Amino acid sequence: MAERRRPALGGGGWRGWWTRIAANPAYRWRLRVPIPDRLLIAPQDLRTGDPTIATEIYGGVFSFAGKAVTAEGRSPFEVRSPSREWSEVLLGFSWLRHLRSAGHALSRKNARALVADWISQHGGSHPVSWEPEITARRVISWLTHSPLILQDADHGFYRAYLRSLSRQVRFLRRVYPVTEDGYPRLLVATALTFAGLCMAGEQRLLQQSAKRLIHELRQQILPDGGHVSRNPGTLIEILIDLLPLRQTFDARNVQAPTILSASIERMIPMLRFFRLSDGTIAQFNGMGATPTDLLAAVLAYDDARAAPLFDAHYSGYQRLESGGSVVVADTGGAPPAPLSYDTHAGCLSFEFSVKRHRIVINCGMPAQNRQGWSEAARATAAHSTVTWHDTSSCRFKPSRDGAVLVSEGPRDVQIARAGREEAVIVRASHDGYVRPFGIIHQRSWRLSPEGDRLDGEDIFSTPSGREIPPGTDDDYVIRFHLHPAVKASRVNDGRTVLLILPGRDSWLFTAPNMHVELEESIFLSASEGPRRTSQILIADNARTFSRVVWTFARADAPGQPRRETSADPRLPI
Repeated sequence: MAERRRPALGGGGWRGWWTRIAANPAYRWRLRVPIPDRLLIAPQDLRTGDPTIATEIYGGVFSFAGKAVTAEGRSPFEVRSPSREWSEVLLGFSWLRHLRSAGHALSRKNARALVADWISQHGGSHPVSWEPEITARRVISWLTHSPLILQDADHGFYRAYLRSLSRQVRFLRRVYPVTEDGYPRLLVATALTFAGLCMAGEQRLLQQSAKRLIHELRQQILPDGGHVSRNPGTLIEILIDLLPLRQTFDARNVQAPTILSASIERMIPMLRFFRLSDGTIAQFNGMGATPTDLLAAVLAYDDARAAPLFDAHYSGYQRLESGGSVVVADTGGAPPAPLSYDTHAGCLSFEFSVKRHRIVINCGMPAQNRQGWSEAARATAAHSTVTWHDTSSCRFKPSRDGAVLVSEGPRDVQIARAGREEAVIVRASHDGYVRPFGIIHQRSWRLSPEGDRLDGEDIFSTPSGREIPPGTDDDYVIRFHLHPAVKASRVNDGRTVLLILPGRDSWLFTAPNMHVELEESIFLSASEGPRRTSQILIADNARTFSRVVWTFARADAPGQPRRETSADPRLPI
């Protein structure tokens, strides 16, 4: 997860200016920085390594971000990059963990040679190297794997390594104020704090960077533990660095900022909030395939192991859980534009899982070629919610730096949560379609106490409560994207779909009075790459049907959905 990136940061403004300056070879010669005598400590890396990848690297094969490059005797920093994502991983040096996992002298020598290559040939000549987020990741990687890099090193390499590390740290100190807001700036503050703890004689750096870290945690970590970007995956990225950072404070016998532990203790339960019943993370706002190794590493620090949250209104999400079934719904508005680089137009979308199987999903984001899929993946049609007049509930606009941000989207999202007959009912509405169409979309969910039935309702109305004015576009499509493991087939009545889960467990989807279709869809977040799947569609117009009720129910459950047109599972709160 930490190896994914937003669009290029070197476009315009102060951020782009600093990147171009740092990439100029003359800059590294003119920049004189004090060189620390030594490193005091090496932080722990919670990411797992793969010795087979270390063997490939030793053989000159660099396989990152779904692309493999054979160096053929050259430095990997000199070969032509097959993709930007590949360059970002290479230049971030997170792959050093694979060489560490090999655990022999040859891997240490290989790591040292590759670091020396970057310092002598590439360190100041490639703009991507000096983007703040990439530089911060590289600083953390070099500090974390310093025993691997420096063991058996001669004095000349040791000094060159410390000199390069110091210059990168100095650059991050200068570029921090103009670094992209949100996670990139928090990562820079984290890297600088690591440097202050690990490098000898850097008490002033530690004090300054700790203050910046405190500021970013206060600004970015919400009271319920979510991140301001509303991307569940960002929690994993942050925790995989903050947990070792807290350990490093303890190992140095330095008092850690109180907010560091407080933020961690809020984020871990929030991460569990997003877990579906199969152990994966729900796919909202940029989340892709669940990195199971990183998730397990983070959750190993969950000492409380209390029940997860259910009402995360600060982050804009709701959770329903009973009988082994889990519903997670997006009930939040769009974040501020500078933080919306991952935001999807998925307001009132949801994911539904039953025991070890997912049924309803959002399309998610792929691990590779994220930019190529971004426009389609962020559209409302890629989510299990309502698309009005083939229009997304958010409007997107490119920024000066190349990122595509939300220019307009849901701001007023109303939420009500209550219990009724031992079941929890959540009702929410959003105004994302008010400005272009004058329409409020309201959705309700009710999960039965046994978890064998999920009732839903979609209502379309005007802000005033009056009828939809003549001439207003009133066509809509309600989508329920299905996981690829679910086999779906329509029943002859035209309003029911039979769903067969792995293990032959069968469920029924029904929408009384409505015509239900099955169409192709795509699951972007599969670990092996995008996969074909199916989606249930209900397409109609609000003047004919301004209220649509629907149900997912286990086929053999008591009170399973009837097929009469009179069925009317209204969901009052």
